[in-house]
Amino acid sequence: MRTSRIFTDLPLSPGTEAELGEAAARYIGQVLRLRPGQSLVLFDGSGVDHEARLIRCDRRGCRVQLIRALATEPQPQIRVHLGIGISRGERMDYAIQKSVELGVAAITPLFTARGVVRLKAERLQKRIAHWQGVVVSACEQSGRSRLPALNPPLELADWLHGRTQGLLLHHGAERPLAECPHPGDALNLLIGPEGGLQGSEREAALAGGFAAVRLGPRILRTETAPLAALAAIQTLWGDFR
Repeated sequence: MRTSRIFTDLPLSPGTEAELGEAAARYIGQVLRLRPGQSLVLFDGSGVDHEARLIRCDRRGCRVQLIRALATEPQPQIRVHLGIGISRGERMDYAIQKSVELGVAAITPLFTARGVVRLKAERLQKRIAHWQGVVVSACEQSGRSRLPALNPPLELADWLHGRTQGLLLHHGAERPLAECPHPGDALNLLIGPEGGLQGSEREAALAGGFAAVRLGPRILRTETAPLAALAAIQTLWGDFR
């Protein structure tokens, strides 16, 4: 039987006890239906899983005993920072979820000229919290112990400022991704929203040092493009080798 993995923002240390909050209590008690004495795995995003034993779980929360530290997740072969145009609802959730599963190191949602989603104030904060939940769930499912950074949404121009190099995914580019030189241990990857980036936005990225690349002859949806690109990057230079 597979041991359940749960994220907590509490610092974890073997030989201690930890009190998890109401959300964890509901998930552990009502979804997983774990009982006192059963084992689970906790991680705090720092790269180490911890074996734990459930002591108590009720409406007030869950108390666990930390037994021992398990294997540390290796550092990635390449740290990919994904800047992606914000798309509608489930498309953005899907792109974030699968990017985390494929090993992305950081994600910045971007406001772009053709983006159809405009979020302000309270709605923006709710969406950020929702996306953070998607990141956490993807880590729990995929076995990742290092939590990727989910940065606050930025205007594209602000994200490009200070970034001197990276890859811009564009179906009309002449160079295929496979012909790019090894980018080293870190890479910025820019992908547009539904409808793609405007010409002026692409030009700004190219002027800042980004290189336009294509994956193949087909035009990919905004939620498909990062998955295909990340899988290719991991195959060429990363964890898939």
